[in-house]
Amino acid sequence: MLDVQILRNDIQNVTNKLIERRNFTLDVNAFVTLESERKTVQSDTEALQAQRNSISKEVGHAKKSGDDQKASELMAQVGEFADRLKSNEEKLGVIQAKIHELLSDIPNVPDDSVPIGKTEDDNVEVKKVGVPRNYDFEPQDHVDLGEKLGALDFERATKITGSRFSLMMGGVARLHRALAQYMLDTHTSRHGYTEVYTPYLVNADSLFGTGQLPKFEEDLFSIPLSADQNFYLIPTAEVPVTNIYRGEILSIDQLPTKFVCHTPCFRSEAGSYGRDTRGMIRQHQFDKVELVQFSHPDHSYDQLEELTGQAESILIDLDIPFRTVTLCTGDMGFSSAKTYDIEVWLPGQNAYREISSCSNFEDFQARRMQTRFRAGKGKTEFVHTLNGSGLAVGRTLIAVLENYQKQDGSIEIPQVLKHYMGGIEVIEPN
Repeated sequence: MLDVQILRNDIQNVTNKLIERRNFTLDVNAFVTLESERKTVQSDTEALQAQRNSISKEVGHAKKSGDDQKASELMAQVGEFADRLKSNEEKLGVIQAKIHELLSDIPNVPDDSVPIGKTEDDNVEVKKVGVPRNYDFEPQDHVDLGEKLGALDFERATKITGSRFSLMMGGVARLHRALAQYMLDTHTSRHGYTEVYTPYLVNADSLFGTGQLPKFEEDLFSIPLSADQNFYLIPTAEVPVTNIYRGEILSIDQLPTKFVCHTPCFRSEAGSYGRDTRGMIRQHQFDKVELVQFSHPDHSYDQLEELTGQAESILIDLDIPFRTVTLCTGDMGFSSAKTYDIEVWLPGQNAYREISSCSNFEDFQARRMQTRFRAGKGKTEFVHTLNGSGLAVGRTLIAVLENYQKQDGSIEIPQVLKHYMGGIEVIEPN
């Protein structure tokens, strides 16, 4: 959520940036009208409070002088002021709720370093690591490989649940688990993250805090609890982990705080029908290892570079080619101020595909969650929040299957995973 003071002080500049960088038109008239109403009610309230306080003093003087009749008349006036103040308080609450609702739908303003563009075609490549392997055979995609291995079954998953789910067995299921364990061990032991285990169901306040609600409810799976309350399956561990400190004040010594979490993720994929329907690229359920940081505002962009490098290190260890791009303004998420996408090379598709998004949200999420830190002498400021996939486990599995395939359909195990595979060096076709 944007700082309302920025809108109050320089609404035209914010409006111009939102149009230029987000293609978002702020309803300036609505905001100005609400602000005018707020100022009027607050001004009236302050005047009423001053009059009430003045009359209250007169009540004291009247009682002191023994003029009970005058004191009684004045106390009646004080009571009238109390009713008017209560009415103003209710009016102000309604106005502030409308302002809050308006602010909730405004996306974050991208950082000045973000390239301006409309689609993914305008993203800017900043790094390319590794060279795609040359095969002396036609490389297959993970769907055909999984079928030959007898270990990746989409037909039975559809029978069990429906489309866009997968069933893994044997060596592929173990490889999936090995990847998640390897990522967790790397981020905790090498990169200094604290591992956390969180609920897979969250409430609406948590999703509002990270920006999924109210704007993106159609992307979520909800579970009704009562007529007016839902739980939601998490679309990413970003939601429960970032909300750990919702409504809390951290000490400056706690920054940066770094958490890593492995969870399943659940997404309805609303609006994506017809896209990536083959295989595991776009699923309703998938696993992800998520990195979350709470940062001092002065250091958050340095930490974005650090976090992105830590996510990239998994692919470097696996010896799988990838590239990193800076997302343009038109391809960024609602809450992000700057995002890097890491795209892994998939020979079965002859293309780079996203495997991680690493973002700095600045104070956008913290303002929605009311997460602050104490900077000294009682002063508090909003923290900056960051997160990134470290990595998406299913897509990493796809990358290993396709990049380490052999002509007979078997899969070599990357060196760093052999320990987690119990010494298995090759997954053989069934």
